[in-house]
Amino acid sequence: MHCRAVDSTGIKVEGKGEWRARKPGGPKRRVWRKIHLGVDEETLEVRAVGITGSHISDAPVLPDLLRQIPMGEKIGSVVADGACDTRKCHDAIADRGAHAVIPPRKNAKPRKTAGAVARNEALRAAKDLGRALCRRWRGYHRRSRVETKMHCVKLLGQHLMARDFDHQVAELQVRIAVMNGYTALGIPVTEPVG
Repeated sequence: MHCRAVDSTGIKVEGKGEWRARKPGGPKRRVWRKIHLGVDEETLEVRAVGITGSHISDAPVLPDLLRQIPMGEKIGSVVADGACDTRKCHDAIADRGAHAVIPPRKNAKPRKTAGAVARNEALRAAKDLGRALCRRWRGYHRRSRVETKMHCVKLLGQHLMARDFDHQVAELQVRIAVMNGYTALGIPVTEPVG
């Protein structure tokens, strides 16, 4: 049973739009793409990828990321940030038989849907233990693994060179394949000495 961590980051698009944004008197808007990753916490392999415009948040993409994982493969839990604290996200996670590790919003109220069981437990724990202790207790810190993978994506380049959206998707897919290749070679194991 595998655990998944989900996050997103932005990456700048180079090309004619960038040149026009730099020239004097040109438009000041720059073009960004958003990369949404689903990472296996045990193997650190990127298992699901979504590429969207910068205006799309994490919540609408999470169900699509879960659909990229084969249905026969069990998912133990899904760790995501507070942007995924929506009914659709919780229902998509519950449909896969997984446990949601998503911090509820500060003004969150209990829900009565099937996917809200984990969310309601988190609300009760946050009320009893406090938000910081509840996050630590539920394992929210595991999301840092996907943030590390996002850093690796950006180490392969801060910009996209392709101008067409389909080619940008292909460029990012190649980067993900390269990253997964390096991950498959081996992950360093750190042990305390003393």
